[in-house]
Amino acid sequence: MKRHALIFGVAVVLAVLGFAKLLLADPLQLIRTLLIPVLVFGVIFLLYKYQPGRSKSRTTPKVKPSARTMEKVAAAKKTHTAGKRKHYPFQVIEGSKGKNDDQPKYH
Repeated sequence: MKRHALIFGVAVVLAVLGFAKLLLADPLQLIRTLLIPVLVFGVIFLLYKYQPGRSKSRTTPKVKPSARTMEKVAAAKKTHTAGKRKHYPFQVIEGSKGKNDDQPKYH
């Protein structure tokens, strides 16, 4: 874990030194170097935030269901949850573990 932290720290220090050298040597080159990635990330962010295929006019307005509809939904939920248990074709076989019979444990 400490080895990874050391490698990360060295990489950060080298990046800072590179930016400082570029800033002192040619500030215009630094701006040009950083401009393209910032623009690309900005366009991606704007496309993500304001998706072109999804407009607000297409969305259906929310309609509050009527009381009669809500009664039907509640009745359906009540009968569904309070319904009979489902029967499976399996049968529980009584085990003999813990019982002291005359049979040997392994036969």
